[in-house]
Amino acid sequence: MAFIGSYRMSVLLLLTCTSCILTAAAADYAKYKDPKQPLNRRIDDLLARMTVAEKIGQMSQIERENATADVVQEFFIGSVLSGGGSVPATNATPEAWVRMVNEMQRGALSTRLGIPMLYGIDAVHGHGNVYRATIFPHNVGLGCTRDPELAKKIGAAVALEVRATGIPYVFAPCVAVCRDPRWGRCYESFSEDPKLVQQMASVISGLQGEIPAGGRLGAPYVAAGHRNVAACSKHYVGDGGTAGGANEGDTAATFHDLLSVHMPPYYSAVAQGVSTVMVSFSSWNGTKMHANRFLITDFLKNTLRFRGFVISDWGGIERITTPKGADYMLSVKLAIMAGIDMIMIPYTYTEFIDDLSTLVQNGTIPMSRIDDAVWRILRVKFTMGLFENPYADFSLAGELGKQEHRDLAREAVRKSLVLLKNGKAGEKPLLPLPKNNAGSILVAGSHAHNLGNQCGGWTITWQGIAGNNLTTGKTILDGIKHAVGHGTDVVYSENPDDGFMRQNKARFDYAVIVVGEPPYAESFGDNLNLTVPAPGPSVIRDVCGSVRCAAVLVSGRPLVVEPYMDAIDALVAAWLPGTEGQGVSDVLFGDYGFTGRLARTWFRSVEQLPMNVGDARYDPLFPFGFGLETRAAADIEALD
Repeated sequence: MAFIGSYRMSVLLLLTCTSCILTAAAADYAKYKDPKQPLNRRIDDLLARMTVAEKIGQMSQIERENATADVVQEFFIGSVLSGGGSVPATNATPEAWVRMVNEMQRGALSTRLGIPMLYGIDAVHGHGNVYRATIFPHNVGLGCTRDPELAKKIGAAVALEVRATGIPYVFAPCVAVCRDPRWGRCYESFSEDPKLVQQMASVISGLQGEIPAGGRLGAPYVAAGHRNVAACSKHYVGDGGTAGGANEGDTAATFHDLLSVHMPPYYSAVAQGVSTVMVSFSSWNGTKMHANRFLITDFLKNTLRFRGFVISDWGGIERITTPKGADYMLSVKLAIMAGIDMIMIPYTYTEFIDDLSTLVQNGTIPMSRIDDAVWRILRVKFTMGLFENPYADFSLAGELGKQEHRDLAREAVRKSLVLLKNGKAGEKPLLPLPKNNAGSILVAGSHAHNLGNQCGGWTITWQGIAGNNLTTGKTILDGIKHAVGHGTDVVYSENPDDGFMRQNKARFDYAVIVVGEPPYAESFGDNLNLTVPAPGPSVIRDVCGSVRCAAVLVSGRPLVVEPYMDAIDALVAAWLPGTEGQGVSDVLFGDYGFTGRLARTWFRSVEQLPMNVGDARYDPLFPFGFGLETRAAADIEALD
């Protein structure tokens, strides 16, 4: 009997120990690390394990300059960004970018829970910060193509070039509906027409991948693998409708007008599974968007059922108060309670973390709001496969600036050009230009041989840089020289004066002059007069007064050109074409015909602004949708 009792006790002890081991193993099993678990279960499991400090860290996005691996680890930083011009080194290679991002990721994965960091960067017309990247036409030009499929292809190409540098998240596209070209960001907008902006928002599916049929409405989506990126629709909402086109200004509009003009692109973005939405610096009827709970939480999140995360703009919460940063804790409270989930705090991250921690601890901001924000951030990270593949590698390095992408950009340039005039009254059309046995051609103007000018803002630096030393590409002059054939001599003079033209008048068969705006971005581009910058007017006067001329205008918006129309034989709006200047010469010389149509109304004078298609008073120089068409030279010869 004693033996049997001892045996039973041993068995009971063994079962108890086994149960303890199994219980301990179950406790150690982290569902969030298991890709076989349902998405919501993974998020809930991870969220339940997180401390307040870890949650607030996830809500923080800091600038690359501050983001050492130690800082990322110490503050549980959820995201890092490169601002305009913020690079690991001048002319850094894709490999240098990958190494930098991976080093920061090492810090994130060294934390207790190992939540990966999400790196983001602006890529509004290509991977603009990066040397040798393909720079596509800015949206103002792409809108004139009216080609959503082309936009989607561009999105896919941009995604590959961004991934080549180890970055999985872009602050693009801008889906603003620019209603006043005096705004310095108008070139980031596809059109003044919300329906056209909606159509061109197809770029999101190129960036992220095509959402599967039957996908949940409002849920963020990024295709599996390393060839796509999380996108960000911006700037929510009404940024293109401010009074006088003032950047960060106030959009005075009824709710009905806001919904009908500025909101439609976000319907398309949410339907395509856009991962994030960035809030605008601007205000709506006097209320800062960064503090607008009704539009962020009630409408975007609840009515549109957007399930990704909402991110602030650069230092956006500081602008809630006047003057900027006057009451930072109040700004933090208003922004978080409005529904912003991730705060872009490039340099003030310690202050933000301290203040948000205080607001949570004293009950001003409920934990439910923090959990909602972090849940959304984690959802995007899980959806894009960041937990399974946190590190980048060098396998896509060859995608940066590859010829296939440059060919696509060149196609986009061709299709974006809008022909506004072709020949004076009673004379034959000037375009397409003859390329063979044409004698001598004069090419002139500040933008004819200037890669920086034709790329515009958000290229290598935030504001952009004039000149030919910023990156690789072809200027418009390069394209002209490549286009002409036997018996044609190209003479380049940047700023030929009246004396030069008098001496050489008989020498030139015709001239191509390329003038326009210098690079700019955001408030630096706000402009109340919109005249053609000097020396453009004098070049037009001196050259076009002496020889037949085709004027190519390189600008981020329509400018006042009516005073020059009589002197010019042909006028082409080339917008901001990017690095592939040969796309301009392709059409000037008739390898392809002009097909672009205005996505913006071309006004006569700034006194008419704002003036948009559908307005009761509408007297433009060239109406919305205008664009002369030409046939390719080969087609013309075949008809002859």
